[in-house]
Amino acid sequence: MRLPQLPGGFIGRRGIRTFMMRLTTIALVVSDAKKSAKWYTEKLGFEIRDHQGHWITVAPKKENFAFHLCEGFYPLEPGNTGISFTTKDAKKEEESLRKLGVQFTTPTTKEDWGTYAMFKDPDGNEFYIVEE
Repeated sequence: MRLPQLPGGFIGRRGIRTFMMRLTTIALVVSDAKKSAKWYTEKLGFEIRDHQGHWITVAPKKENFAFHLCEGFYPLEPGNTGISFTTKDAKKEEESLRKLGVQFTTPTTKEDWGTYAMFKDPDGNEFYIVEE
């Protein structure tokens, strides 16, 4: 059976569709984009990738994706973003971030599926830190 060629990608040797797309930005609703950009750079070590008018993006160094800090377009929706960061040692990462003033909503916890912690930004957006 021959698989059809689909737009935007190609069929690899195993017959699995391979996308030619990659993740670039994730929108995060914040109350003050400049203040948030400062928090992400000072607390998490991110870099500012772009700043043109209301468009501010921040990202972990050496990563392909960035957070677009969206101010004033949508109501704040604090809570779990579903976004996870990985680390070799969740407890050490938590301790290091706490020293920088980052607030944790869930301390490092060991579950059957793995070890994780959760922290929040100044607007209440929560993120996971998951141990590799």
